Amino acid sequence: MTNIILTTMNARYMHSAFGLRYLYANLGELQPQAEIVEFTISQRPMDIVEKLLSYEPKIIGLSVYIWNVKELSEVIALIKQIAPNVKIVLGGPEVSFPNDLPPLADLADYIITGPGEKSFTTLCFQLLIGQAPEQKLVIGDALNLGDLNLPYEYYNDEDIRNRLIYVEASRGCPFKCEFCLSSLDKTSVPFELDAFLNEMDKLHIRGARNFKFIDRTFNLKVATSVAILEFFLARMSDDLYLHFEVIPDNLPQKLKAALVKFPKNSLQFEIGVQTFDPVIQQLISRKQDNQKTHDNLRWLRQNTGAHIHADLIFGLPEDNLNNFAKSFDQLIALEPQEIQLGILKRLRGAPINRHSDWYQLRYNPNPPYNILSTRDISFATMQRVNRFARFWDMIGNSGRFKETLPLILGGTPFHRFLTLSDHLYEKAGSTWKISLKRIFELLYQVLVESLAEDANWVKQSLLIDYQRAGQKSALDLGGPSLEIIPKKGKANKRQQQHL
Repeated sequence: MTNIILTTMNARYMHSAFGLRYLYANLGELQPQAEIVEFTISQRPMDIVEKLLSYEPKIIGLSVYIWNVKELSEVIALIKQIAPNVKIVLGGPEVSFPNDLPPLADLADYIITGPGEKSFTTLCFQLLIGQAPEQKLVIGDALNLGDLNLPYEYYNDEDIRNRLIYVEASRGCPFKCEFCLSSLDKTSVPFELDAFLNEMDKLHIRGARNFKFIDRTFNLKVATSVAILEFFLARMSDDLYLHFEVIPDNLPQKLKAALVKFPKNSLQFEIGVQTFDPVIQQLISRKQDNQKTHDNLRWLRQNTGAHIHADLIFGLPEDNLNNFAKSFDQLIALEPQEIQLGILKRLRGAPINRHSDWYQLRYNPNPPYNILSTRDISFATMQRVNRFARFWDMIGNSGRFKETLPLILGGTPFHRFLTLSDHLYEKAGSTWKISLKRIFELLYQVLVESLAEDANWVKQSLLIDYQRAGQKSALDLGGPSLEIIPKKGKANKRQQQHL
């Protein structure tokens, strides 16, 4: 009998719902009556509802996030039309702030704010024995980490073969960056290390090779970080891949000594730079030593084979096009493999919302609540940067344009790429559904016509990149075709001049 369904809509199939597995692990004697059922946001709400109701559940618990709140609203509305007696329980970041609830909260029977491992189990007991609470809002009651049942055994074989395996060695964050919900945490609390590593060993034995740590501050306590790294080093193989979110200005020697032991492309570091502007940093309570951040990023690129995914946010209070350009150009000089250009979003409950009136922060009223304009950034400028971010993913982050990218960026990377982005959009009329071949051809036109680059050098670079990308069809770049100049020839020197 399945009385309880735990469900959500993941952004992609390869993602797994870590929170649902925690809830399931801590259901106690109710666990045999429960089932985890996951979907993606690409699936039709009607199909999802049919699947959920086929279990004939009495309770459906749904995890609500910024990326699925719209789709889950449709799912819940359908359930309430078809099976109004099924109790709908919501949890997750989108419904954790009673004074700032989304419209789908009106459709739910109960809402659990904050941690749900204990409170959801208690609520299910009450509902199943007919003692339903009168209050719709249930304040989440946090358990000590040592009292939590860990969820890792509930990754099934399909998860291990096909999905990211999310893990956490700690919860919480000691920093107070106002754009982030983790700023509401009092501190970072670690799980007991031996118990955690024992669970990692079990996952590894079962075949897990892609571990994504969701700790907000993996390198906060260096002794623990080194112990975890050494654990995986002892199990290193060609297919083992580890993802960590790290503090950019905390890279002591003991940690460096462990990192240099890892083979190339076995580590990915997500590094939240966000901004190098000290005025903005102070305004949003972000403590970051910019010089150490520069030094550490440079050291990682020069001394390790780690893949660096660095984040910048556009639209913060006091942000404008020029100071964001400075942050971008500084980050480009540090050569991370990826730069994620994020647009500020309004997270419910985030302290940055205190700045909304003074800085005229205007957000999209619909998910994902992206910022539309500010006191210092017009809507038109915000749209330009949105397109910049999309084209940057296609060109700068894709890894397909290693020869051509230096020509694009020149000595003023942000402003040159913004010019490129503007003209690409003008010619393509869209930032979506542009074939790779078409991107190459458009790049040739814009580089020659709008950025005044030499046509022969542009052709040379694009042809090298096109062949490296494994493309077979001929490029239409206009004029006579060129033979590819050897990499040690003049093209290489020309490109070096643009770095």
